[in-house]
Amino acid sequence: MDRKEEIMNTALVTAIGSFSADIVIKNLKKNGIRVIGCDIYPGEWIADSSNVDSFYQVPYATEGKLYADKILEICEQEHVDAILVLTDVEADVLNSFRREFQQSGVTLCLPCEETLSICRDKRKLFHFLTSQGVGTPIPTLDLKETDPEALTYPVVVKPYNGRSSQGLSYIHSKNEMKAFLEKEDLGDFILQPFYKGSIITVDVVRKSDTGETAVVCRKELLRTPNGAGTSVKVFSDPLLEEMCKKIASILGINGCVNFEFIEGEDKIHHMLECNPRFSGGVEFSCMAGYDFVTNHLRCFTGEALDMRGPIKEMYIARKYEEYITKIEEEKGKDQ
Repeated sequence: MDRKEEIMNTALVTAIGSFSADIVIKNLKKNGIRVIGCDIYPGEWIADSSNVDSFYQVPYATEGKLYADKILEICEQEHVDAILVLTDVEADVLNSFRREFQQSGVTLCLPCEETLSICRDKRKLFHFLTSQGVGTPIPTLDLKETDPEALTYPVVVKPYNGRSSQGLSYIHSKNEMKAFLEKEDLGDFILQPFYKGSIITVDVVRKSDTGETAVVCRKELLRTPNGAGTSVKVFSDPLLEEMCKKIASILGINGCVNFEFIEGEDKIHHMLECNPRFSGGVEFSCMAGYDFVTNHLRCFTGEALDMRGPIKEMYIARKYEEYITKIEEEKGKDQ
């Protein structure tokens, strides 16, 4: 049985300069929700700052308590009911201040603390999925525990809690590995074998109290250097969709998350990671026929999820568009 439905009048959306912000803001507004936006950069640097009802510049999330305190201050000032988090580092920080937000009556629209702990640590995710026998996760080892002489190159090295391909390196030889080991703090890095293949991104929304789950898959044809798809093919794959539903269930996902896979030359989907927030390409899935933004919010209000209808298989390409955000007054103009 669903819990009592909660009324969401005002939502705070973080990092509104990110790829997913536009569709999140638009779809919240379609639901009659007042939207507050924030970002680490000033409003005139952010196109979507003019599309929210109020905008705030905030500290870097890496500043921890300073960032969390500012978000709490905004929530109190704007009477925020819920926070939608768009980047991993913000999820990490806000997750550690759950009690403060709960005491303030603000719903943090993130998976539970235990789920986040697994999803944000690629080592934990690999061992968890392996123990459950699902997902065909890519083997993941602590770099400090590996022997450069025993590896088959190339390999991939990245932070255990990395995001957007930050800190990712491809190591092609034993000599390259030895040079890397001499200059880096090994405690922060993991090692994975390099798999040649296509990146498959799957948007998943699950309501934990009922188990209702919706899934949309896409193949990323072109990507930015930090891993955001700019040209994709949305497709249906019943086997992959069922596997994603099972993974979401055993992880205890609540809300919208994003799974990434490599479809290898063996046609097996090898799971790379779970990003516990909207993907940068969630608008692609919305355009294909399923509103992940509205249904993400429903996971925290007690409303039932929409049952997914047939997804339209399609190619979608993203372009950039320019906006004037501020016009400076002419200097020296008579007052």
